[in-house]
Amino acid sequence: MAKANEIPKIALLKETLKSAEASLKTAQDLVGELAGDKDFVKQVKERLKKLPKTETKAEVGQRVVEGVFDGENMVGDDGKKYPVPANYASKSKLVEGDLLKLTIAENGSFIYKQIGPVARRMVRGVLIEENGEYRVMAEGKDYKVILASVTYYRAKPGDEVTIVIPETGDSVWAAIENVIYKSE
Repeated sequence: MAKANEIPKIALLKETLKSAEASLKTAQDLVGELAGDKDFVKQVKERLKKLPKTETKAEVGQRVVEGVFDGENMVGDDGKKYPVPANYASKSKLVEGDLLKLTIAENGSFIYKQIGPVARRMVRGVLIEENGEYRVMAEGKDYKVILASVTYYRAKPGDEVTIVIPETGDSVWAAIENVIYKSE
């Protein structure tokens, strides 16, 4: 039987194990993505097929690509990655799995539009900073968050934050919904 002073250590150890398991899953996903996992591109195309077609009339010289937000980029139905501006992702509170449409103008500018948000849920966690990267520890898992969100909300490590994550599945990234500032 555990002594009373050992109970917090056991809870911390459980949380650490959950976090390690989540990190391992994330690493496995990244290896698959970096290795050119064809299943991921196939999943993107399947999700896009299920969406009602948007009436998009590309003007002369424009190109339209649809894809899925992966936390930093849009993975297009052509298998290529397109950078999503951090300010747009932060302001729109994009989460992994959201469907986007990218219009590439004749002059080369990128215009993104969210066309199919995934089901979401909100959770509360604590903002942490490690090696210049910001994360939120929530439900025993670390979620990466975009620096633009952290600076917009003027959040500091230790602040309690509300984040938005996909309702189902495992995600690496979260969008900051709000900050509950810690008292000084």
